[in-house]
Amino acid sequence: MTAEDSFGRLEDDDYPAYTMGRAADMLGTTQNFLRALGTHRLITPLRSPGGHRRYSRYQLRIAARARELVDQGTPIEAACRIVILEDQLEEAQRLNADYRRGAGSPHPGTAA
Repeated sequence: MTAEDSFGRLEDDDYPAYTMGRAADMLGTTQNFLRALGTHRLITPLRSPGGHRRYSRYQLRIAARARELVDQGTPIEAACRIVILEDQLEEAQRLNADYRRGAGSPHPGTAA
């Protein structure tokens, strides 16, 4: 592996760079909270060759949003569903914007 390959991994939001313990520390939560997010299918960590859970930066952002909702009193099951729906909405809006750009459609609020 070259230094360039290593740098590329550091830039990759989907690269599973964080152990469960490190992820929990970064989020200020417990490992059980991360396991619960997996149980509720919010995030599915990748596994190291030894079977240990590994998390990406993208997954940590998702987990942080769930933690924020839980800290506000939302039950974990509901928090996971809310975050999933928020993520789906964001993706749909991105795809819609890409489609509009590709189709040459005017943006909302502009004259045709």
